[in-house]
Amino acid sequence: MRPARTTRRSTGAVAAVLLTATLAAAGCAADADTEAVRPVGPPPTATPAVAAASPSTGPAGPVPVPDTLRFTGKTLDGAAFDAAALAGRPVVLWFWAPWCATCASQAWTVAEIAPGFRDTVPIIGVAGLGDRTAMTDFVTEFELGPVPQLDDREGVLWRRFEVVEQSTFVIIDRDGRVIHQGYLDGEDLTRRVTALAA
Repeated sequence: MRPARTTRRSTGAVAAVLLTATLAAAGCAADADTEAVRPVGPPPTATPAVAAASPSTGPAGPVPVPDTLRFTGKTLDGAAFDAAALAGRPVVLWFWAPWCATCASQAWTVAEIAPGFRDTVPIIGVAGLGDRTAMTDFVTEFELGPVPQLDDREGVLWRRFEVVEQSTFVIIDRDGRVIHQGYLDGEDLTRRVTALAA
Protein backbone atom coordinates (compact mmCIF):
# COMPACT_ATOMS: atom_id res chain seq x y z
CA MET A 1 0.00 0.00 0.00
CA ARG A 2 1.14 3.49 -0.74
CA PRO A 3 1.44 6.03 2.09
CA ALA A 4 -1.09 8.82 2.39
CA ARG A 5 -0.48 12.25 0.89
CA THR A 6 -0.73 14.31 2.83
CA THR A 7 -37.30 28.66 24.33
CA ARG A 8 -38.76 25.19 23.87
CA ARG A 9 -38.79 23.10 20.77
CA SER A 10 -39.93 19.66 19.73
CA THR A 11 -37.39 16.83 19.67
CA GLY A 12 -37.44 16.81 15.84
CA ALA A 13 -36.74 20.54 15.65
CA VAL A 14 -33.86 20.25 18.12
CA ALA A 15 -32.39 17.35 16.12
CA ALA A 16 -32.66 19.37 12.91
CA VAL A 17 -30.93 22.36 14.52
CA LEU A 18 -28.14 20.14 15.89
CA LEU A 19 -27.60 18.46 12.51
CA THR A 20 -27.52 21.82 10.72
CA ALA A 21 -25.02 23.18 13.23
CA THR A 22 -22.83 20.09 12.95
CA LEU A 23 -22.76 20.21 9.16
CA ALA A 24 -22.15 23.96 9.15
CA ALA A 25 -19.26 23.57 11.58
CA ALA A 26 -17.78 20.92 9.32
CA GLY A 27 -17.93 23.27 6.36
CA CYS A 28 -20.76 21.46 4.60
CA ALA A 29 -22.49 23.61 2.02
CA ALA A 30 -24.51 22.32 -0.88
CA ASP A 31 -24.10 24.03 -4.23
CA ALA A 32 -27.16 25.11 -6.18
CA ASP A 33 -26.54 22.40 -8.79
CA THR A 34 -26.38 19.55 -6.28
CA GLU A 35 -27.96 16.29 -7.42
CA ALA A 36 -29.54 14.87 -4.28
CA VAL A 37 -29.32 11.25 -3.28
CA ARG A 38 -32.89 10.15 -2.88
CA PRO A 39 -33.98 7.60 -0.29
CA VAL A 40 -36.72 5.24 -1.39
CA GLY A 41 -38.53 3.98 1.69
CA PRO A 42 -37.79 4.24 5.40
CA PRO A 43 -34.28 4.73 6.81
CA PRO A 44 -32.25 1.62 7.66
CA THR A 45 -32.18 -0.06 11.04
CA ALA A 46 -29.84 -2.68 12.39
CA THR A 47 -32.25 -5.37 11.15
CA PRO A 48 -34.23 -3.87 8.26
CA ALA A 49 -37.29 -5.51 6.84
CA VAL A 50 -36.73 -7.03 3.44
CA ALA A 51 -39.19 -5.58 0.97
CA ALA A 52 -40.83 -7.88 -1.54
CA ALA A 53 -41.16 -5.22 -4.23
CA SER A 54 -38.51 -3.90 -6.62
CA PRO A 55 -36.36 -7.01 -6.84
CA SER A 56 -32.95 -6.82 -8.46
CA THR A 57 -31.55 -9.67 -10.49
CA GLY A 58 -29.00 -11.86 -8.75
CA PRO A 59 -27.22 -15.04 -9.85
CA ALA A 60 -30.20 -17.18 -8.81
CA GLY A 61 -32.93 -14.84 -10.10
CA PRO A 62 -34.83 -11.95 -8.49
CA VAL A 63 -33.47 -10.79 -5.13
CA PRO A 64 -35.61 -8.85 -2.64
CA VAL A 65 -34.27 -5.34 -2.01
CA PRO A 66 -33.71 -4.55 1.68
CA ASP A 67 -34.57 -1.10 3.04
CA THR A 68 -30.87 -0.30 3.47
CA LEU A 69 -30.43 -0.42 -0.32
CA ARG A 70 -33.55 1.56 -1.25
CA PHE A 71 -31.93 4.76 -2.47
CA THR A 72 -30.93 6.33 -5.76
CA GLY A 73 -28.68 9.19 -6.71
CA LYS A 74 -25.90 10.41 -8.98
CA THR A 75 -22.23 9.60 -9.00
CA LEU A 76 -19.64 12.37 -9.03
CA ASP A 77 -19.28 11.86 -12.79
CA GLY A 78 -23.04 12.33 -13.28
CA ALA A 79 -24.13 8.72 -13.82
CA ALA A 80 -27.42 7.50 -12.36
CA PHE A 81 -27.04 5.15 -9.39
CA ASP A 82 -29.63 2.75 -7.94
CA ALA A 83 -28.51 0.83 -4.84
CA ALA A 84 -31.23 -1.77 -5.43
CA ALA A 85 -28.93 -3.29 -8.06
CA LEU A 86 -26.62 -4.34 -5.21
CA ALA A 87 -29.24 -6.47 -3.43
CA GLY A 88 -28.14 -9.99 -2.57
CA ARG A 89 -24.49 -9.05 -2.10
CA PRO A 90 -22.58 -7.61 0.84
CA VAL A 91 -21.88 -3.92 0.28
CA VAL A 92 -19.43 -1.45 1.82
CA LEU A 93 -20.38 2.24 1.92
CA TRP A 94 -17.39 4.49 2.58
CA PHE A 95 -18.37 7.96 3.83
CA TRP A 96 -15.53 10.41 3.16
CA ALA A 97 -14.79 14.13 2.83
CA PRO A 98 -12.22 15.59 0.42
CA TRP A 99 -10.29 17.52 3.10
CA CYS A 100 -10.11 14.61 5.57
CA ALA A 101 -6.56 13.31 6.23
CA THR A 102 -7.88 9.99 7.55
CA CYS A 103 -9.95 9.56 4.39
CA ALA A 104 -6.85 10.26 2.31
CA SER A 105 -4.90 7.55 4.12
CA GLN A 106 -7.72 5.05 3.56
CA ALA A 107 -8.18 6.03 -0.10
CA TRP A 108 -5.11 4.06 -1.20
CA THR A 109 -6.49 0.84 0.32
CA VAL A 110 -9.93 1.42 -1.19
CA ALA A 111 -8.38 2.09 -4.62
CA GLU A 112 -6.25 -1.02 -4.29
CA ILE A 113 -8.85 -3.58 -3.18
CA ALA A 114 -12.17 -2.32 -4.61
CA PRO A 115 -11.62 -3.45 -8.24
CA GLY A 116 -10.92 -7.04 -7.14
CA PHE A 117 -14.15 -7.23 -5.15
CA ARG A 118 -16.38 -5.28 -7.58
CA ASP A 119 -18.65 -8.29 -8.27
CA THR A 120 -18.63 -9.90 -4.80
CA VAL A 121 -18.44 -7.05 -2.25
CA PRO A 122 -18.91 -3.69 -4.00
CA ILE A 123 -17.32 -0.72 -2.25
CA ILE A 124 -19.23 2.51 -2.87
CA GLY A 125 -17.82 5.88 -1.88
CA VAL A 126 -20.23 8.45 -0.44
CA ALA A 127 -18.63 11.88 -0.83
CA GLY A 128 -19.87 14.68 1.40
CA LEU A 129 -18.87 17.77 3.37
CA GLY A 130 -17.21 19.48 0.43
CA ASP A 131 -17.78 20.93 -3.01
CA ARG A 132 -17.87 18.92 -6.22
CA THR A 133 -14.51 20.18 -7.50
CA ALA A 134 -12.71 19.17 -4.29
CA MET A 135 -14.41 15.76 -4.39
CA THR A 136 -13.47 15.05 -8.00
CA ASP A 137 -9.89 16.23 -7.31
CA PHE A 138 -9.72 13.77 -4.38
CA VAL A 139 -10.92 10.92 -6.62
CA THR A 140 -8.30 11.80 -9.23
CA GLU A 141 -5.44 12.22 -6.75
CA PHE A 142 -6.05 8.88 -5.06
CA GLU A 143 -6.85 6.97 -8.26
CA LEU A 144 -10.40 6.12 -7.18
CA GLY A 145 -11.85 6.35 -10.70
CA PRO A 146 -12.88 2.65 -10.91
CA VAL A 147 -14.77 2.91 -7.57
CA PRO A 148 -18.32 4.35 -7.77
CA GLN A 149 -18.43 7.62 -5.82
CA LEU A 150 -21.82 9.07 -4.91
CA ASP A 151 -22.26 12.84 -4.79
CA ASP A 152 -23.90 13.39 -1.39
CA ARG A 153 -23.16 17.09 -0.88
CA GLU A 154 -26.60 17.56 0.69
CA GLY A 155 -25.89 14.83 3.26
CA VAL A 156 -28.97 12.72 2.50
CA LEU A 157 -27.16 9.40 2.90
CA TRP A 158 -25.05 10.69 5.77
CA ARG A 159 -28.28 11.42 7.67
CA ARG A 160 -29.99 8.22 6.52
CA PHE A 161 -27.18 6.07 7.93
CA GLU A 162 -26.63 8.42 10.91
CA VAL A 163 -23.01 9.08 9.98
CA VAL A 164 -21.66 11.88 12.16
CA GLU A 165 -17.98 11.83 11.24
CA GLN A 166 -15.69 10.97 8.42
CA SER A 167 -14.19 8.54 7.65
CA THR A 168 -16.90 5.97 8.35
CA PHE A 169 -17.41 2.56 6.77
CA VAL A 170 -20.90 1.06 6.80
CA ILE A 171 -20.84 -2.65 5.98
CA ILE A 172 -24.14 -4.22 4.92
CA ASP A 173 -24.41 -8.00 4.72
CA ARG A 174 -26.14 -9.87 1.87
CA ASP A 175 -29.43 -9.81 3.83
CA GLY A 176 -29.35 -6.02 4.13
CA ARG A 177 -28.30 -5.83 7.79
CA VAL A 178 -25.75 -3.23 8.90
CA ILE A 179 -23.03 -5.37 10.51
CA HIS A 180 -20.41 -2.66 11.03
CA GLN A 181 -20.47 1.12 11.21
CA GLY A 182 -17.38 3.11 12.10
CA TYR A 183 -13.67 3.48 11.47
CA LEU A 184 -11.58 0.76 9.81
CA ASP A 185 -7.90 0.90 8.98
CA GLY A 186 -6.66 -0.57 5.70
CA GLU A 187 -5.83 -3.96 7.21
CA ASP A 188 -9.23 -4.33 8.92
CA LEU A 189 -11.08 -3.24 5.77
CA THR A 190 -9.20 -5.74 3.63
CA ARG A 191 -9.78 -8.55 6.14
CA ARG A 192 -13.51 -7.86 6.43
CA VAL A 193 -14.09 -7.52 2.68
CA THR A 194 -12.12 -10.72 2.02
CA ALA A 195 -14.20 -12.61 4.60
CA LEU A 196 -17.47 -11.32 3.13
CA ALA A 197 -16.41 -12.40 -0.36
CA ALA A 198 -15.71 -15.98 0.75
